[in-house]
Amino acid sequence: MQIPLDVKFRNMDPSPAVEARIREKAEKLERFHDRIIGCTVVVEAPHRHHHKGKLYSVHIDISVPGKDLVVDRAKPANHSHEDVYVAVRDAFNAAVRRLEDHTQRMRGDVKTHNGTQRGGAAPLAE
Repeated sequence: MQIPLDVKFRNMDPSPAVEARIREKAEKLERFHDRIIGCTVVVEAPHRHHHKGKLYSVHIDISVPGKDLVVDRAKPANHSHEDVYVAVRDAFNAAVRRLEDHTQRMRGDVKTHNGTQRGGAAPLAE
């Protein structure tokens, strides 16, 4: 793997198993963009004052030439993120989608609209 990867844990003890899973997922990111400069992953456990289930949040910051892509799963929609591995999986799936969108835009596969012309009638030819 050529990506410089930085893994951080907040409000929880560092887990070698979780870090290994993150490194495994980060290696696969190179398939979708070959010029990744760096990647920072922050896994955060909720504060102790939550009453129902611990929902983990995963923040991924991917640096590519000319842009930083950010994936933030701070407020998960469902309780499946009570498992840290599911939270990591979902965050990396979102990162893959973000990288794919970025590479499509860079290649010019996505249409861009010039101008903000909306509605109205075309001028009549005389």
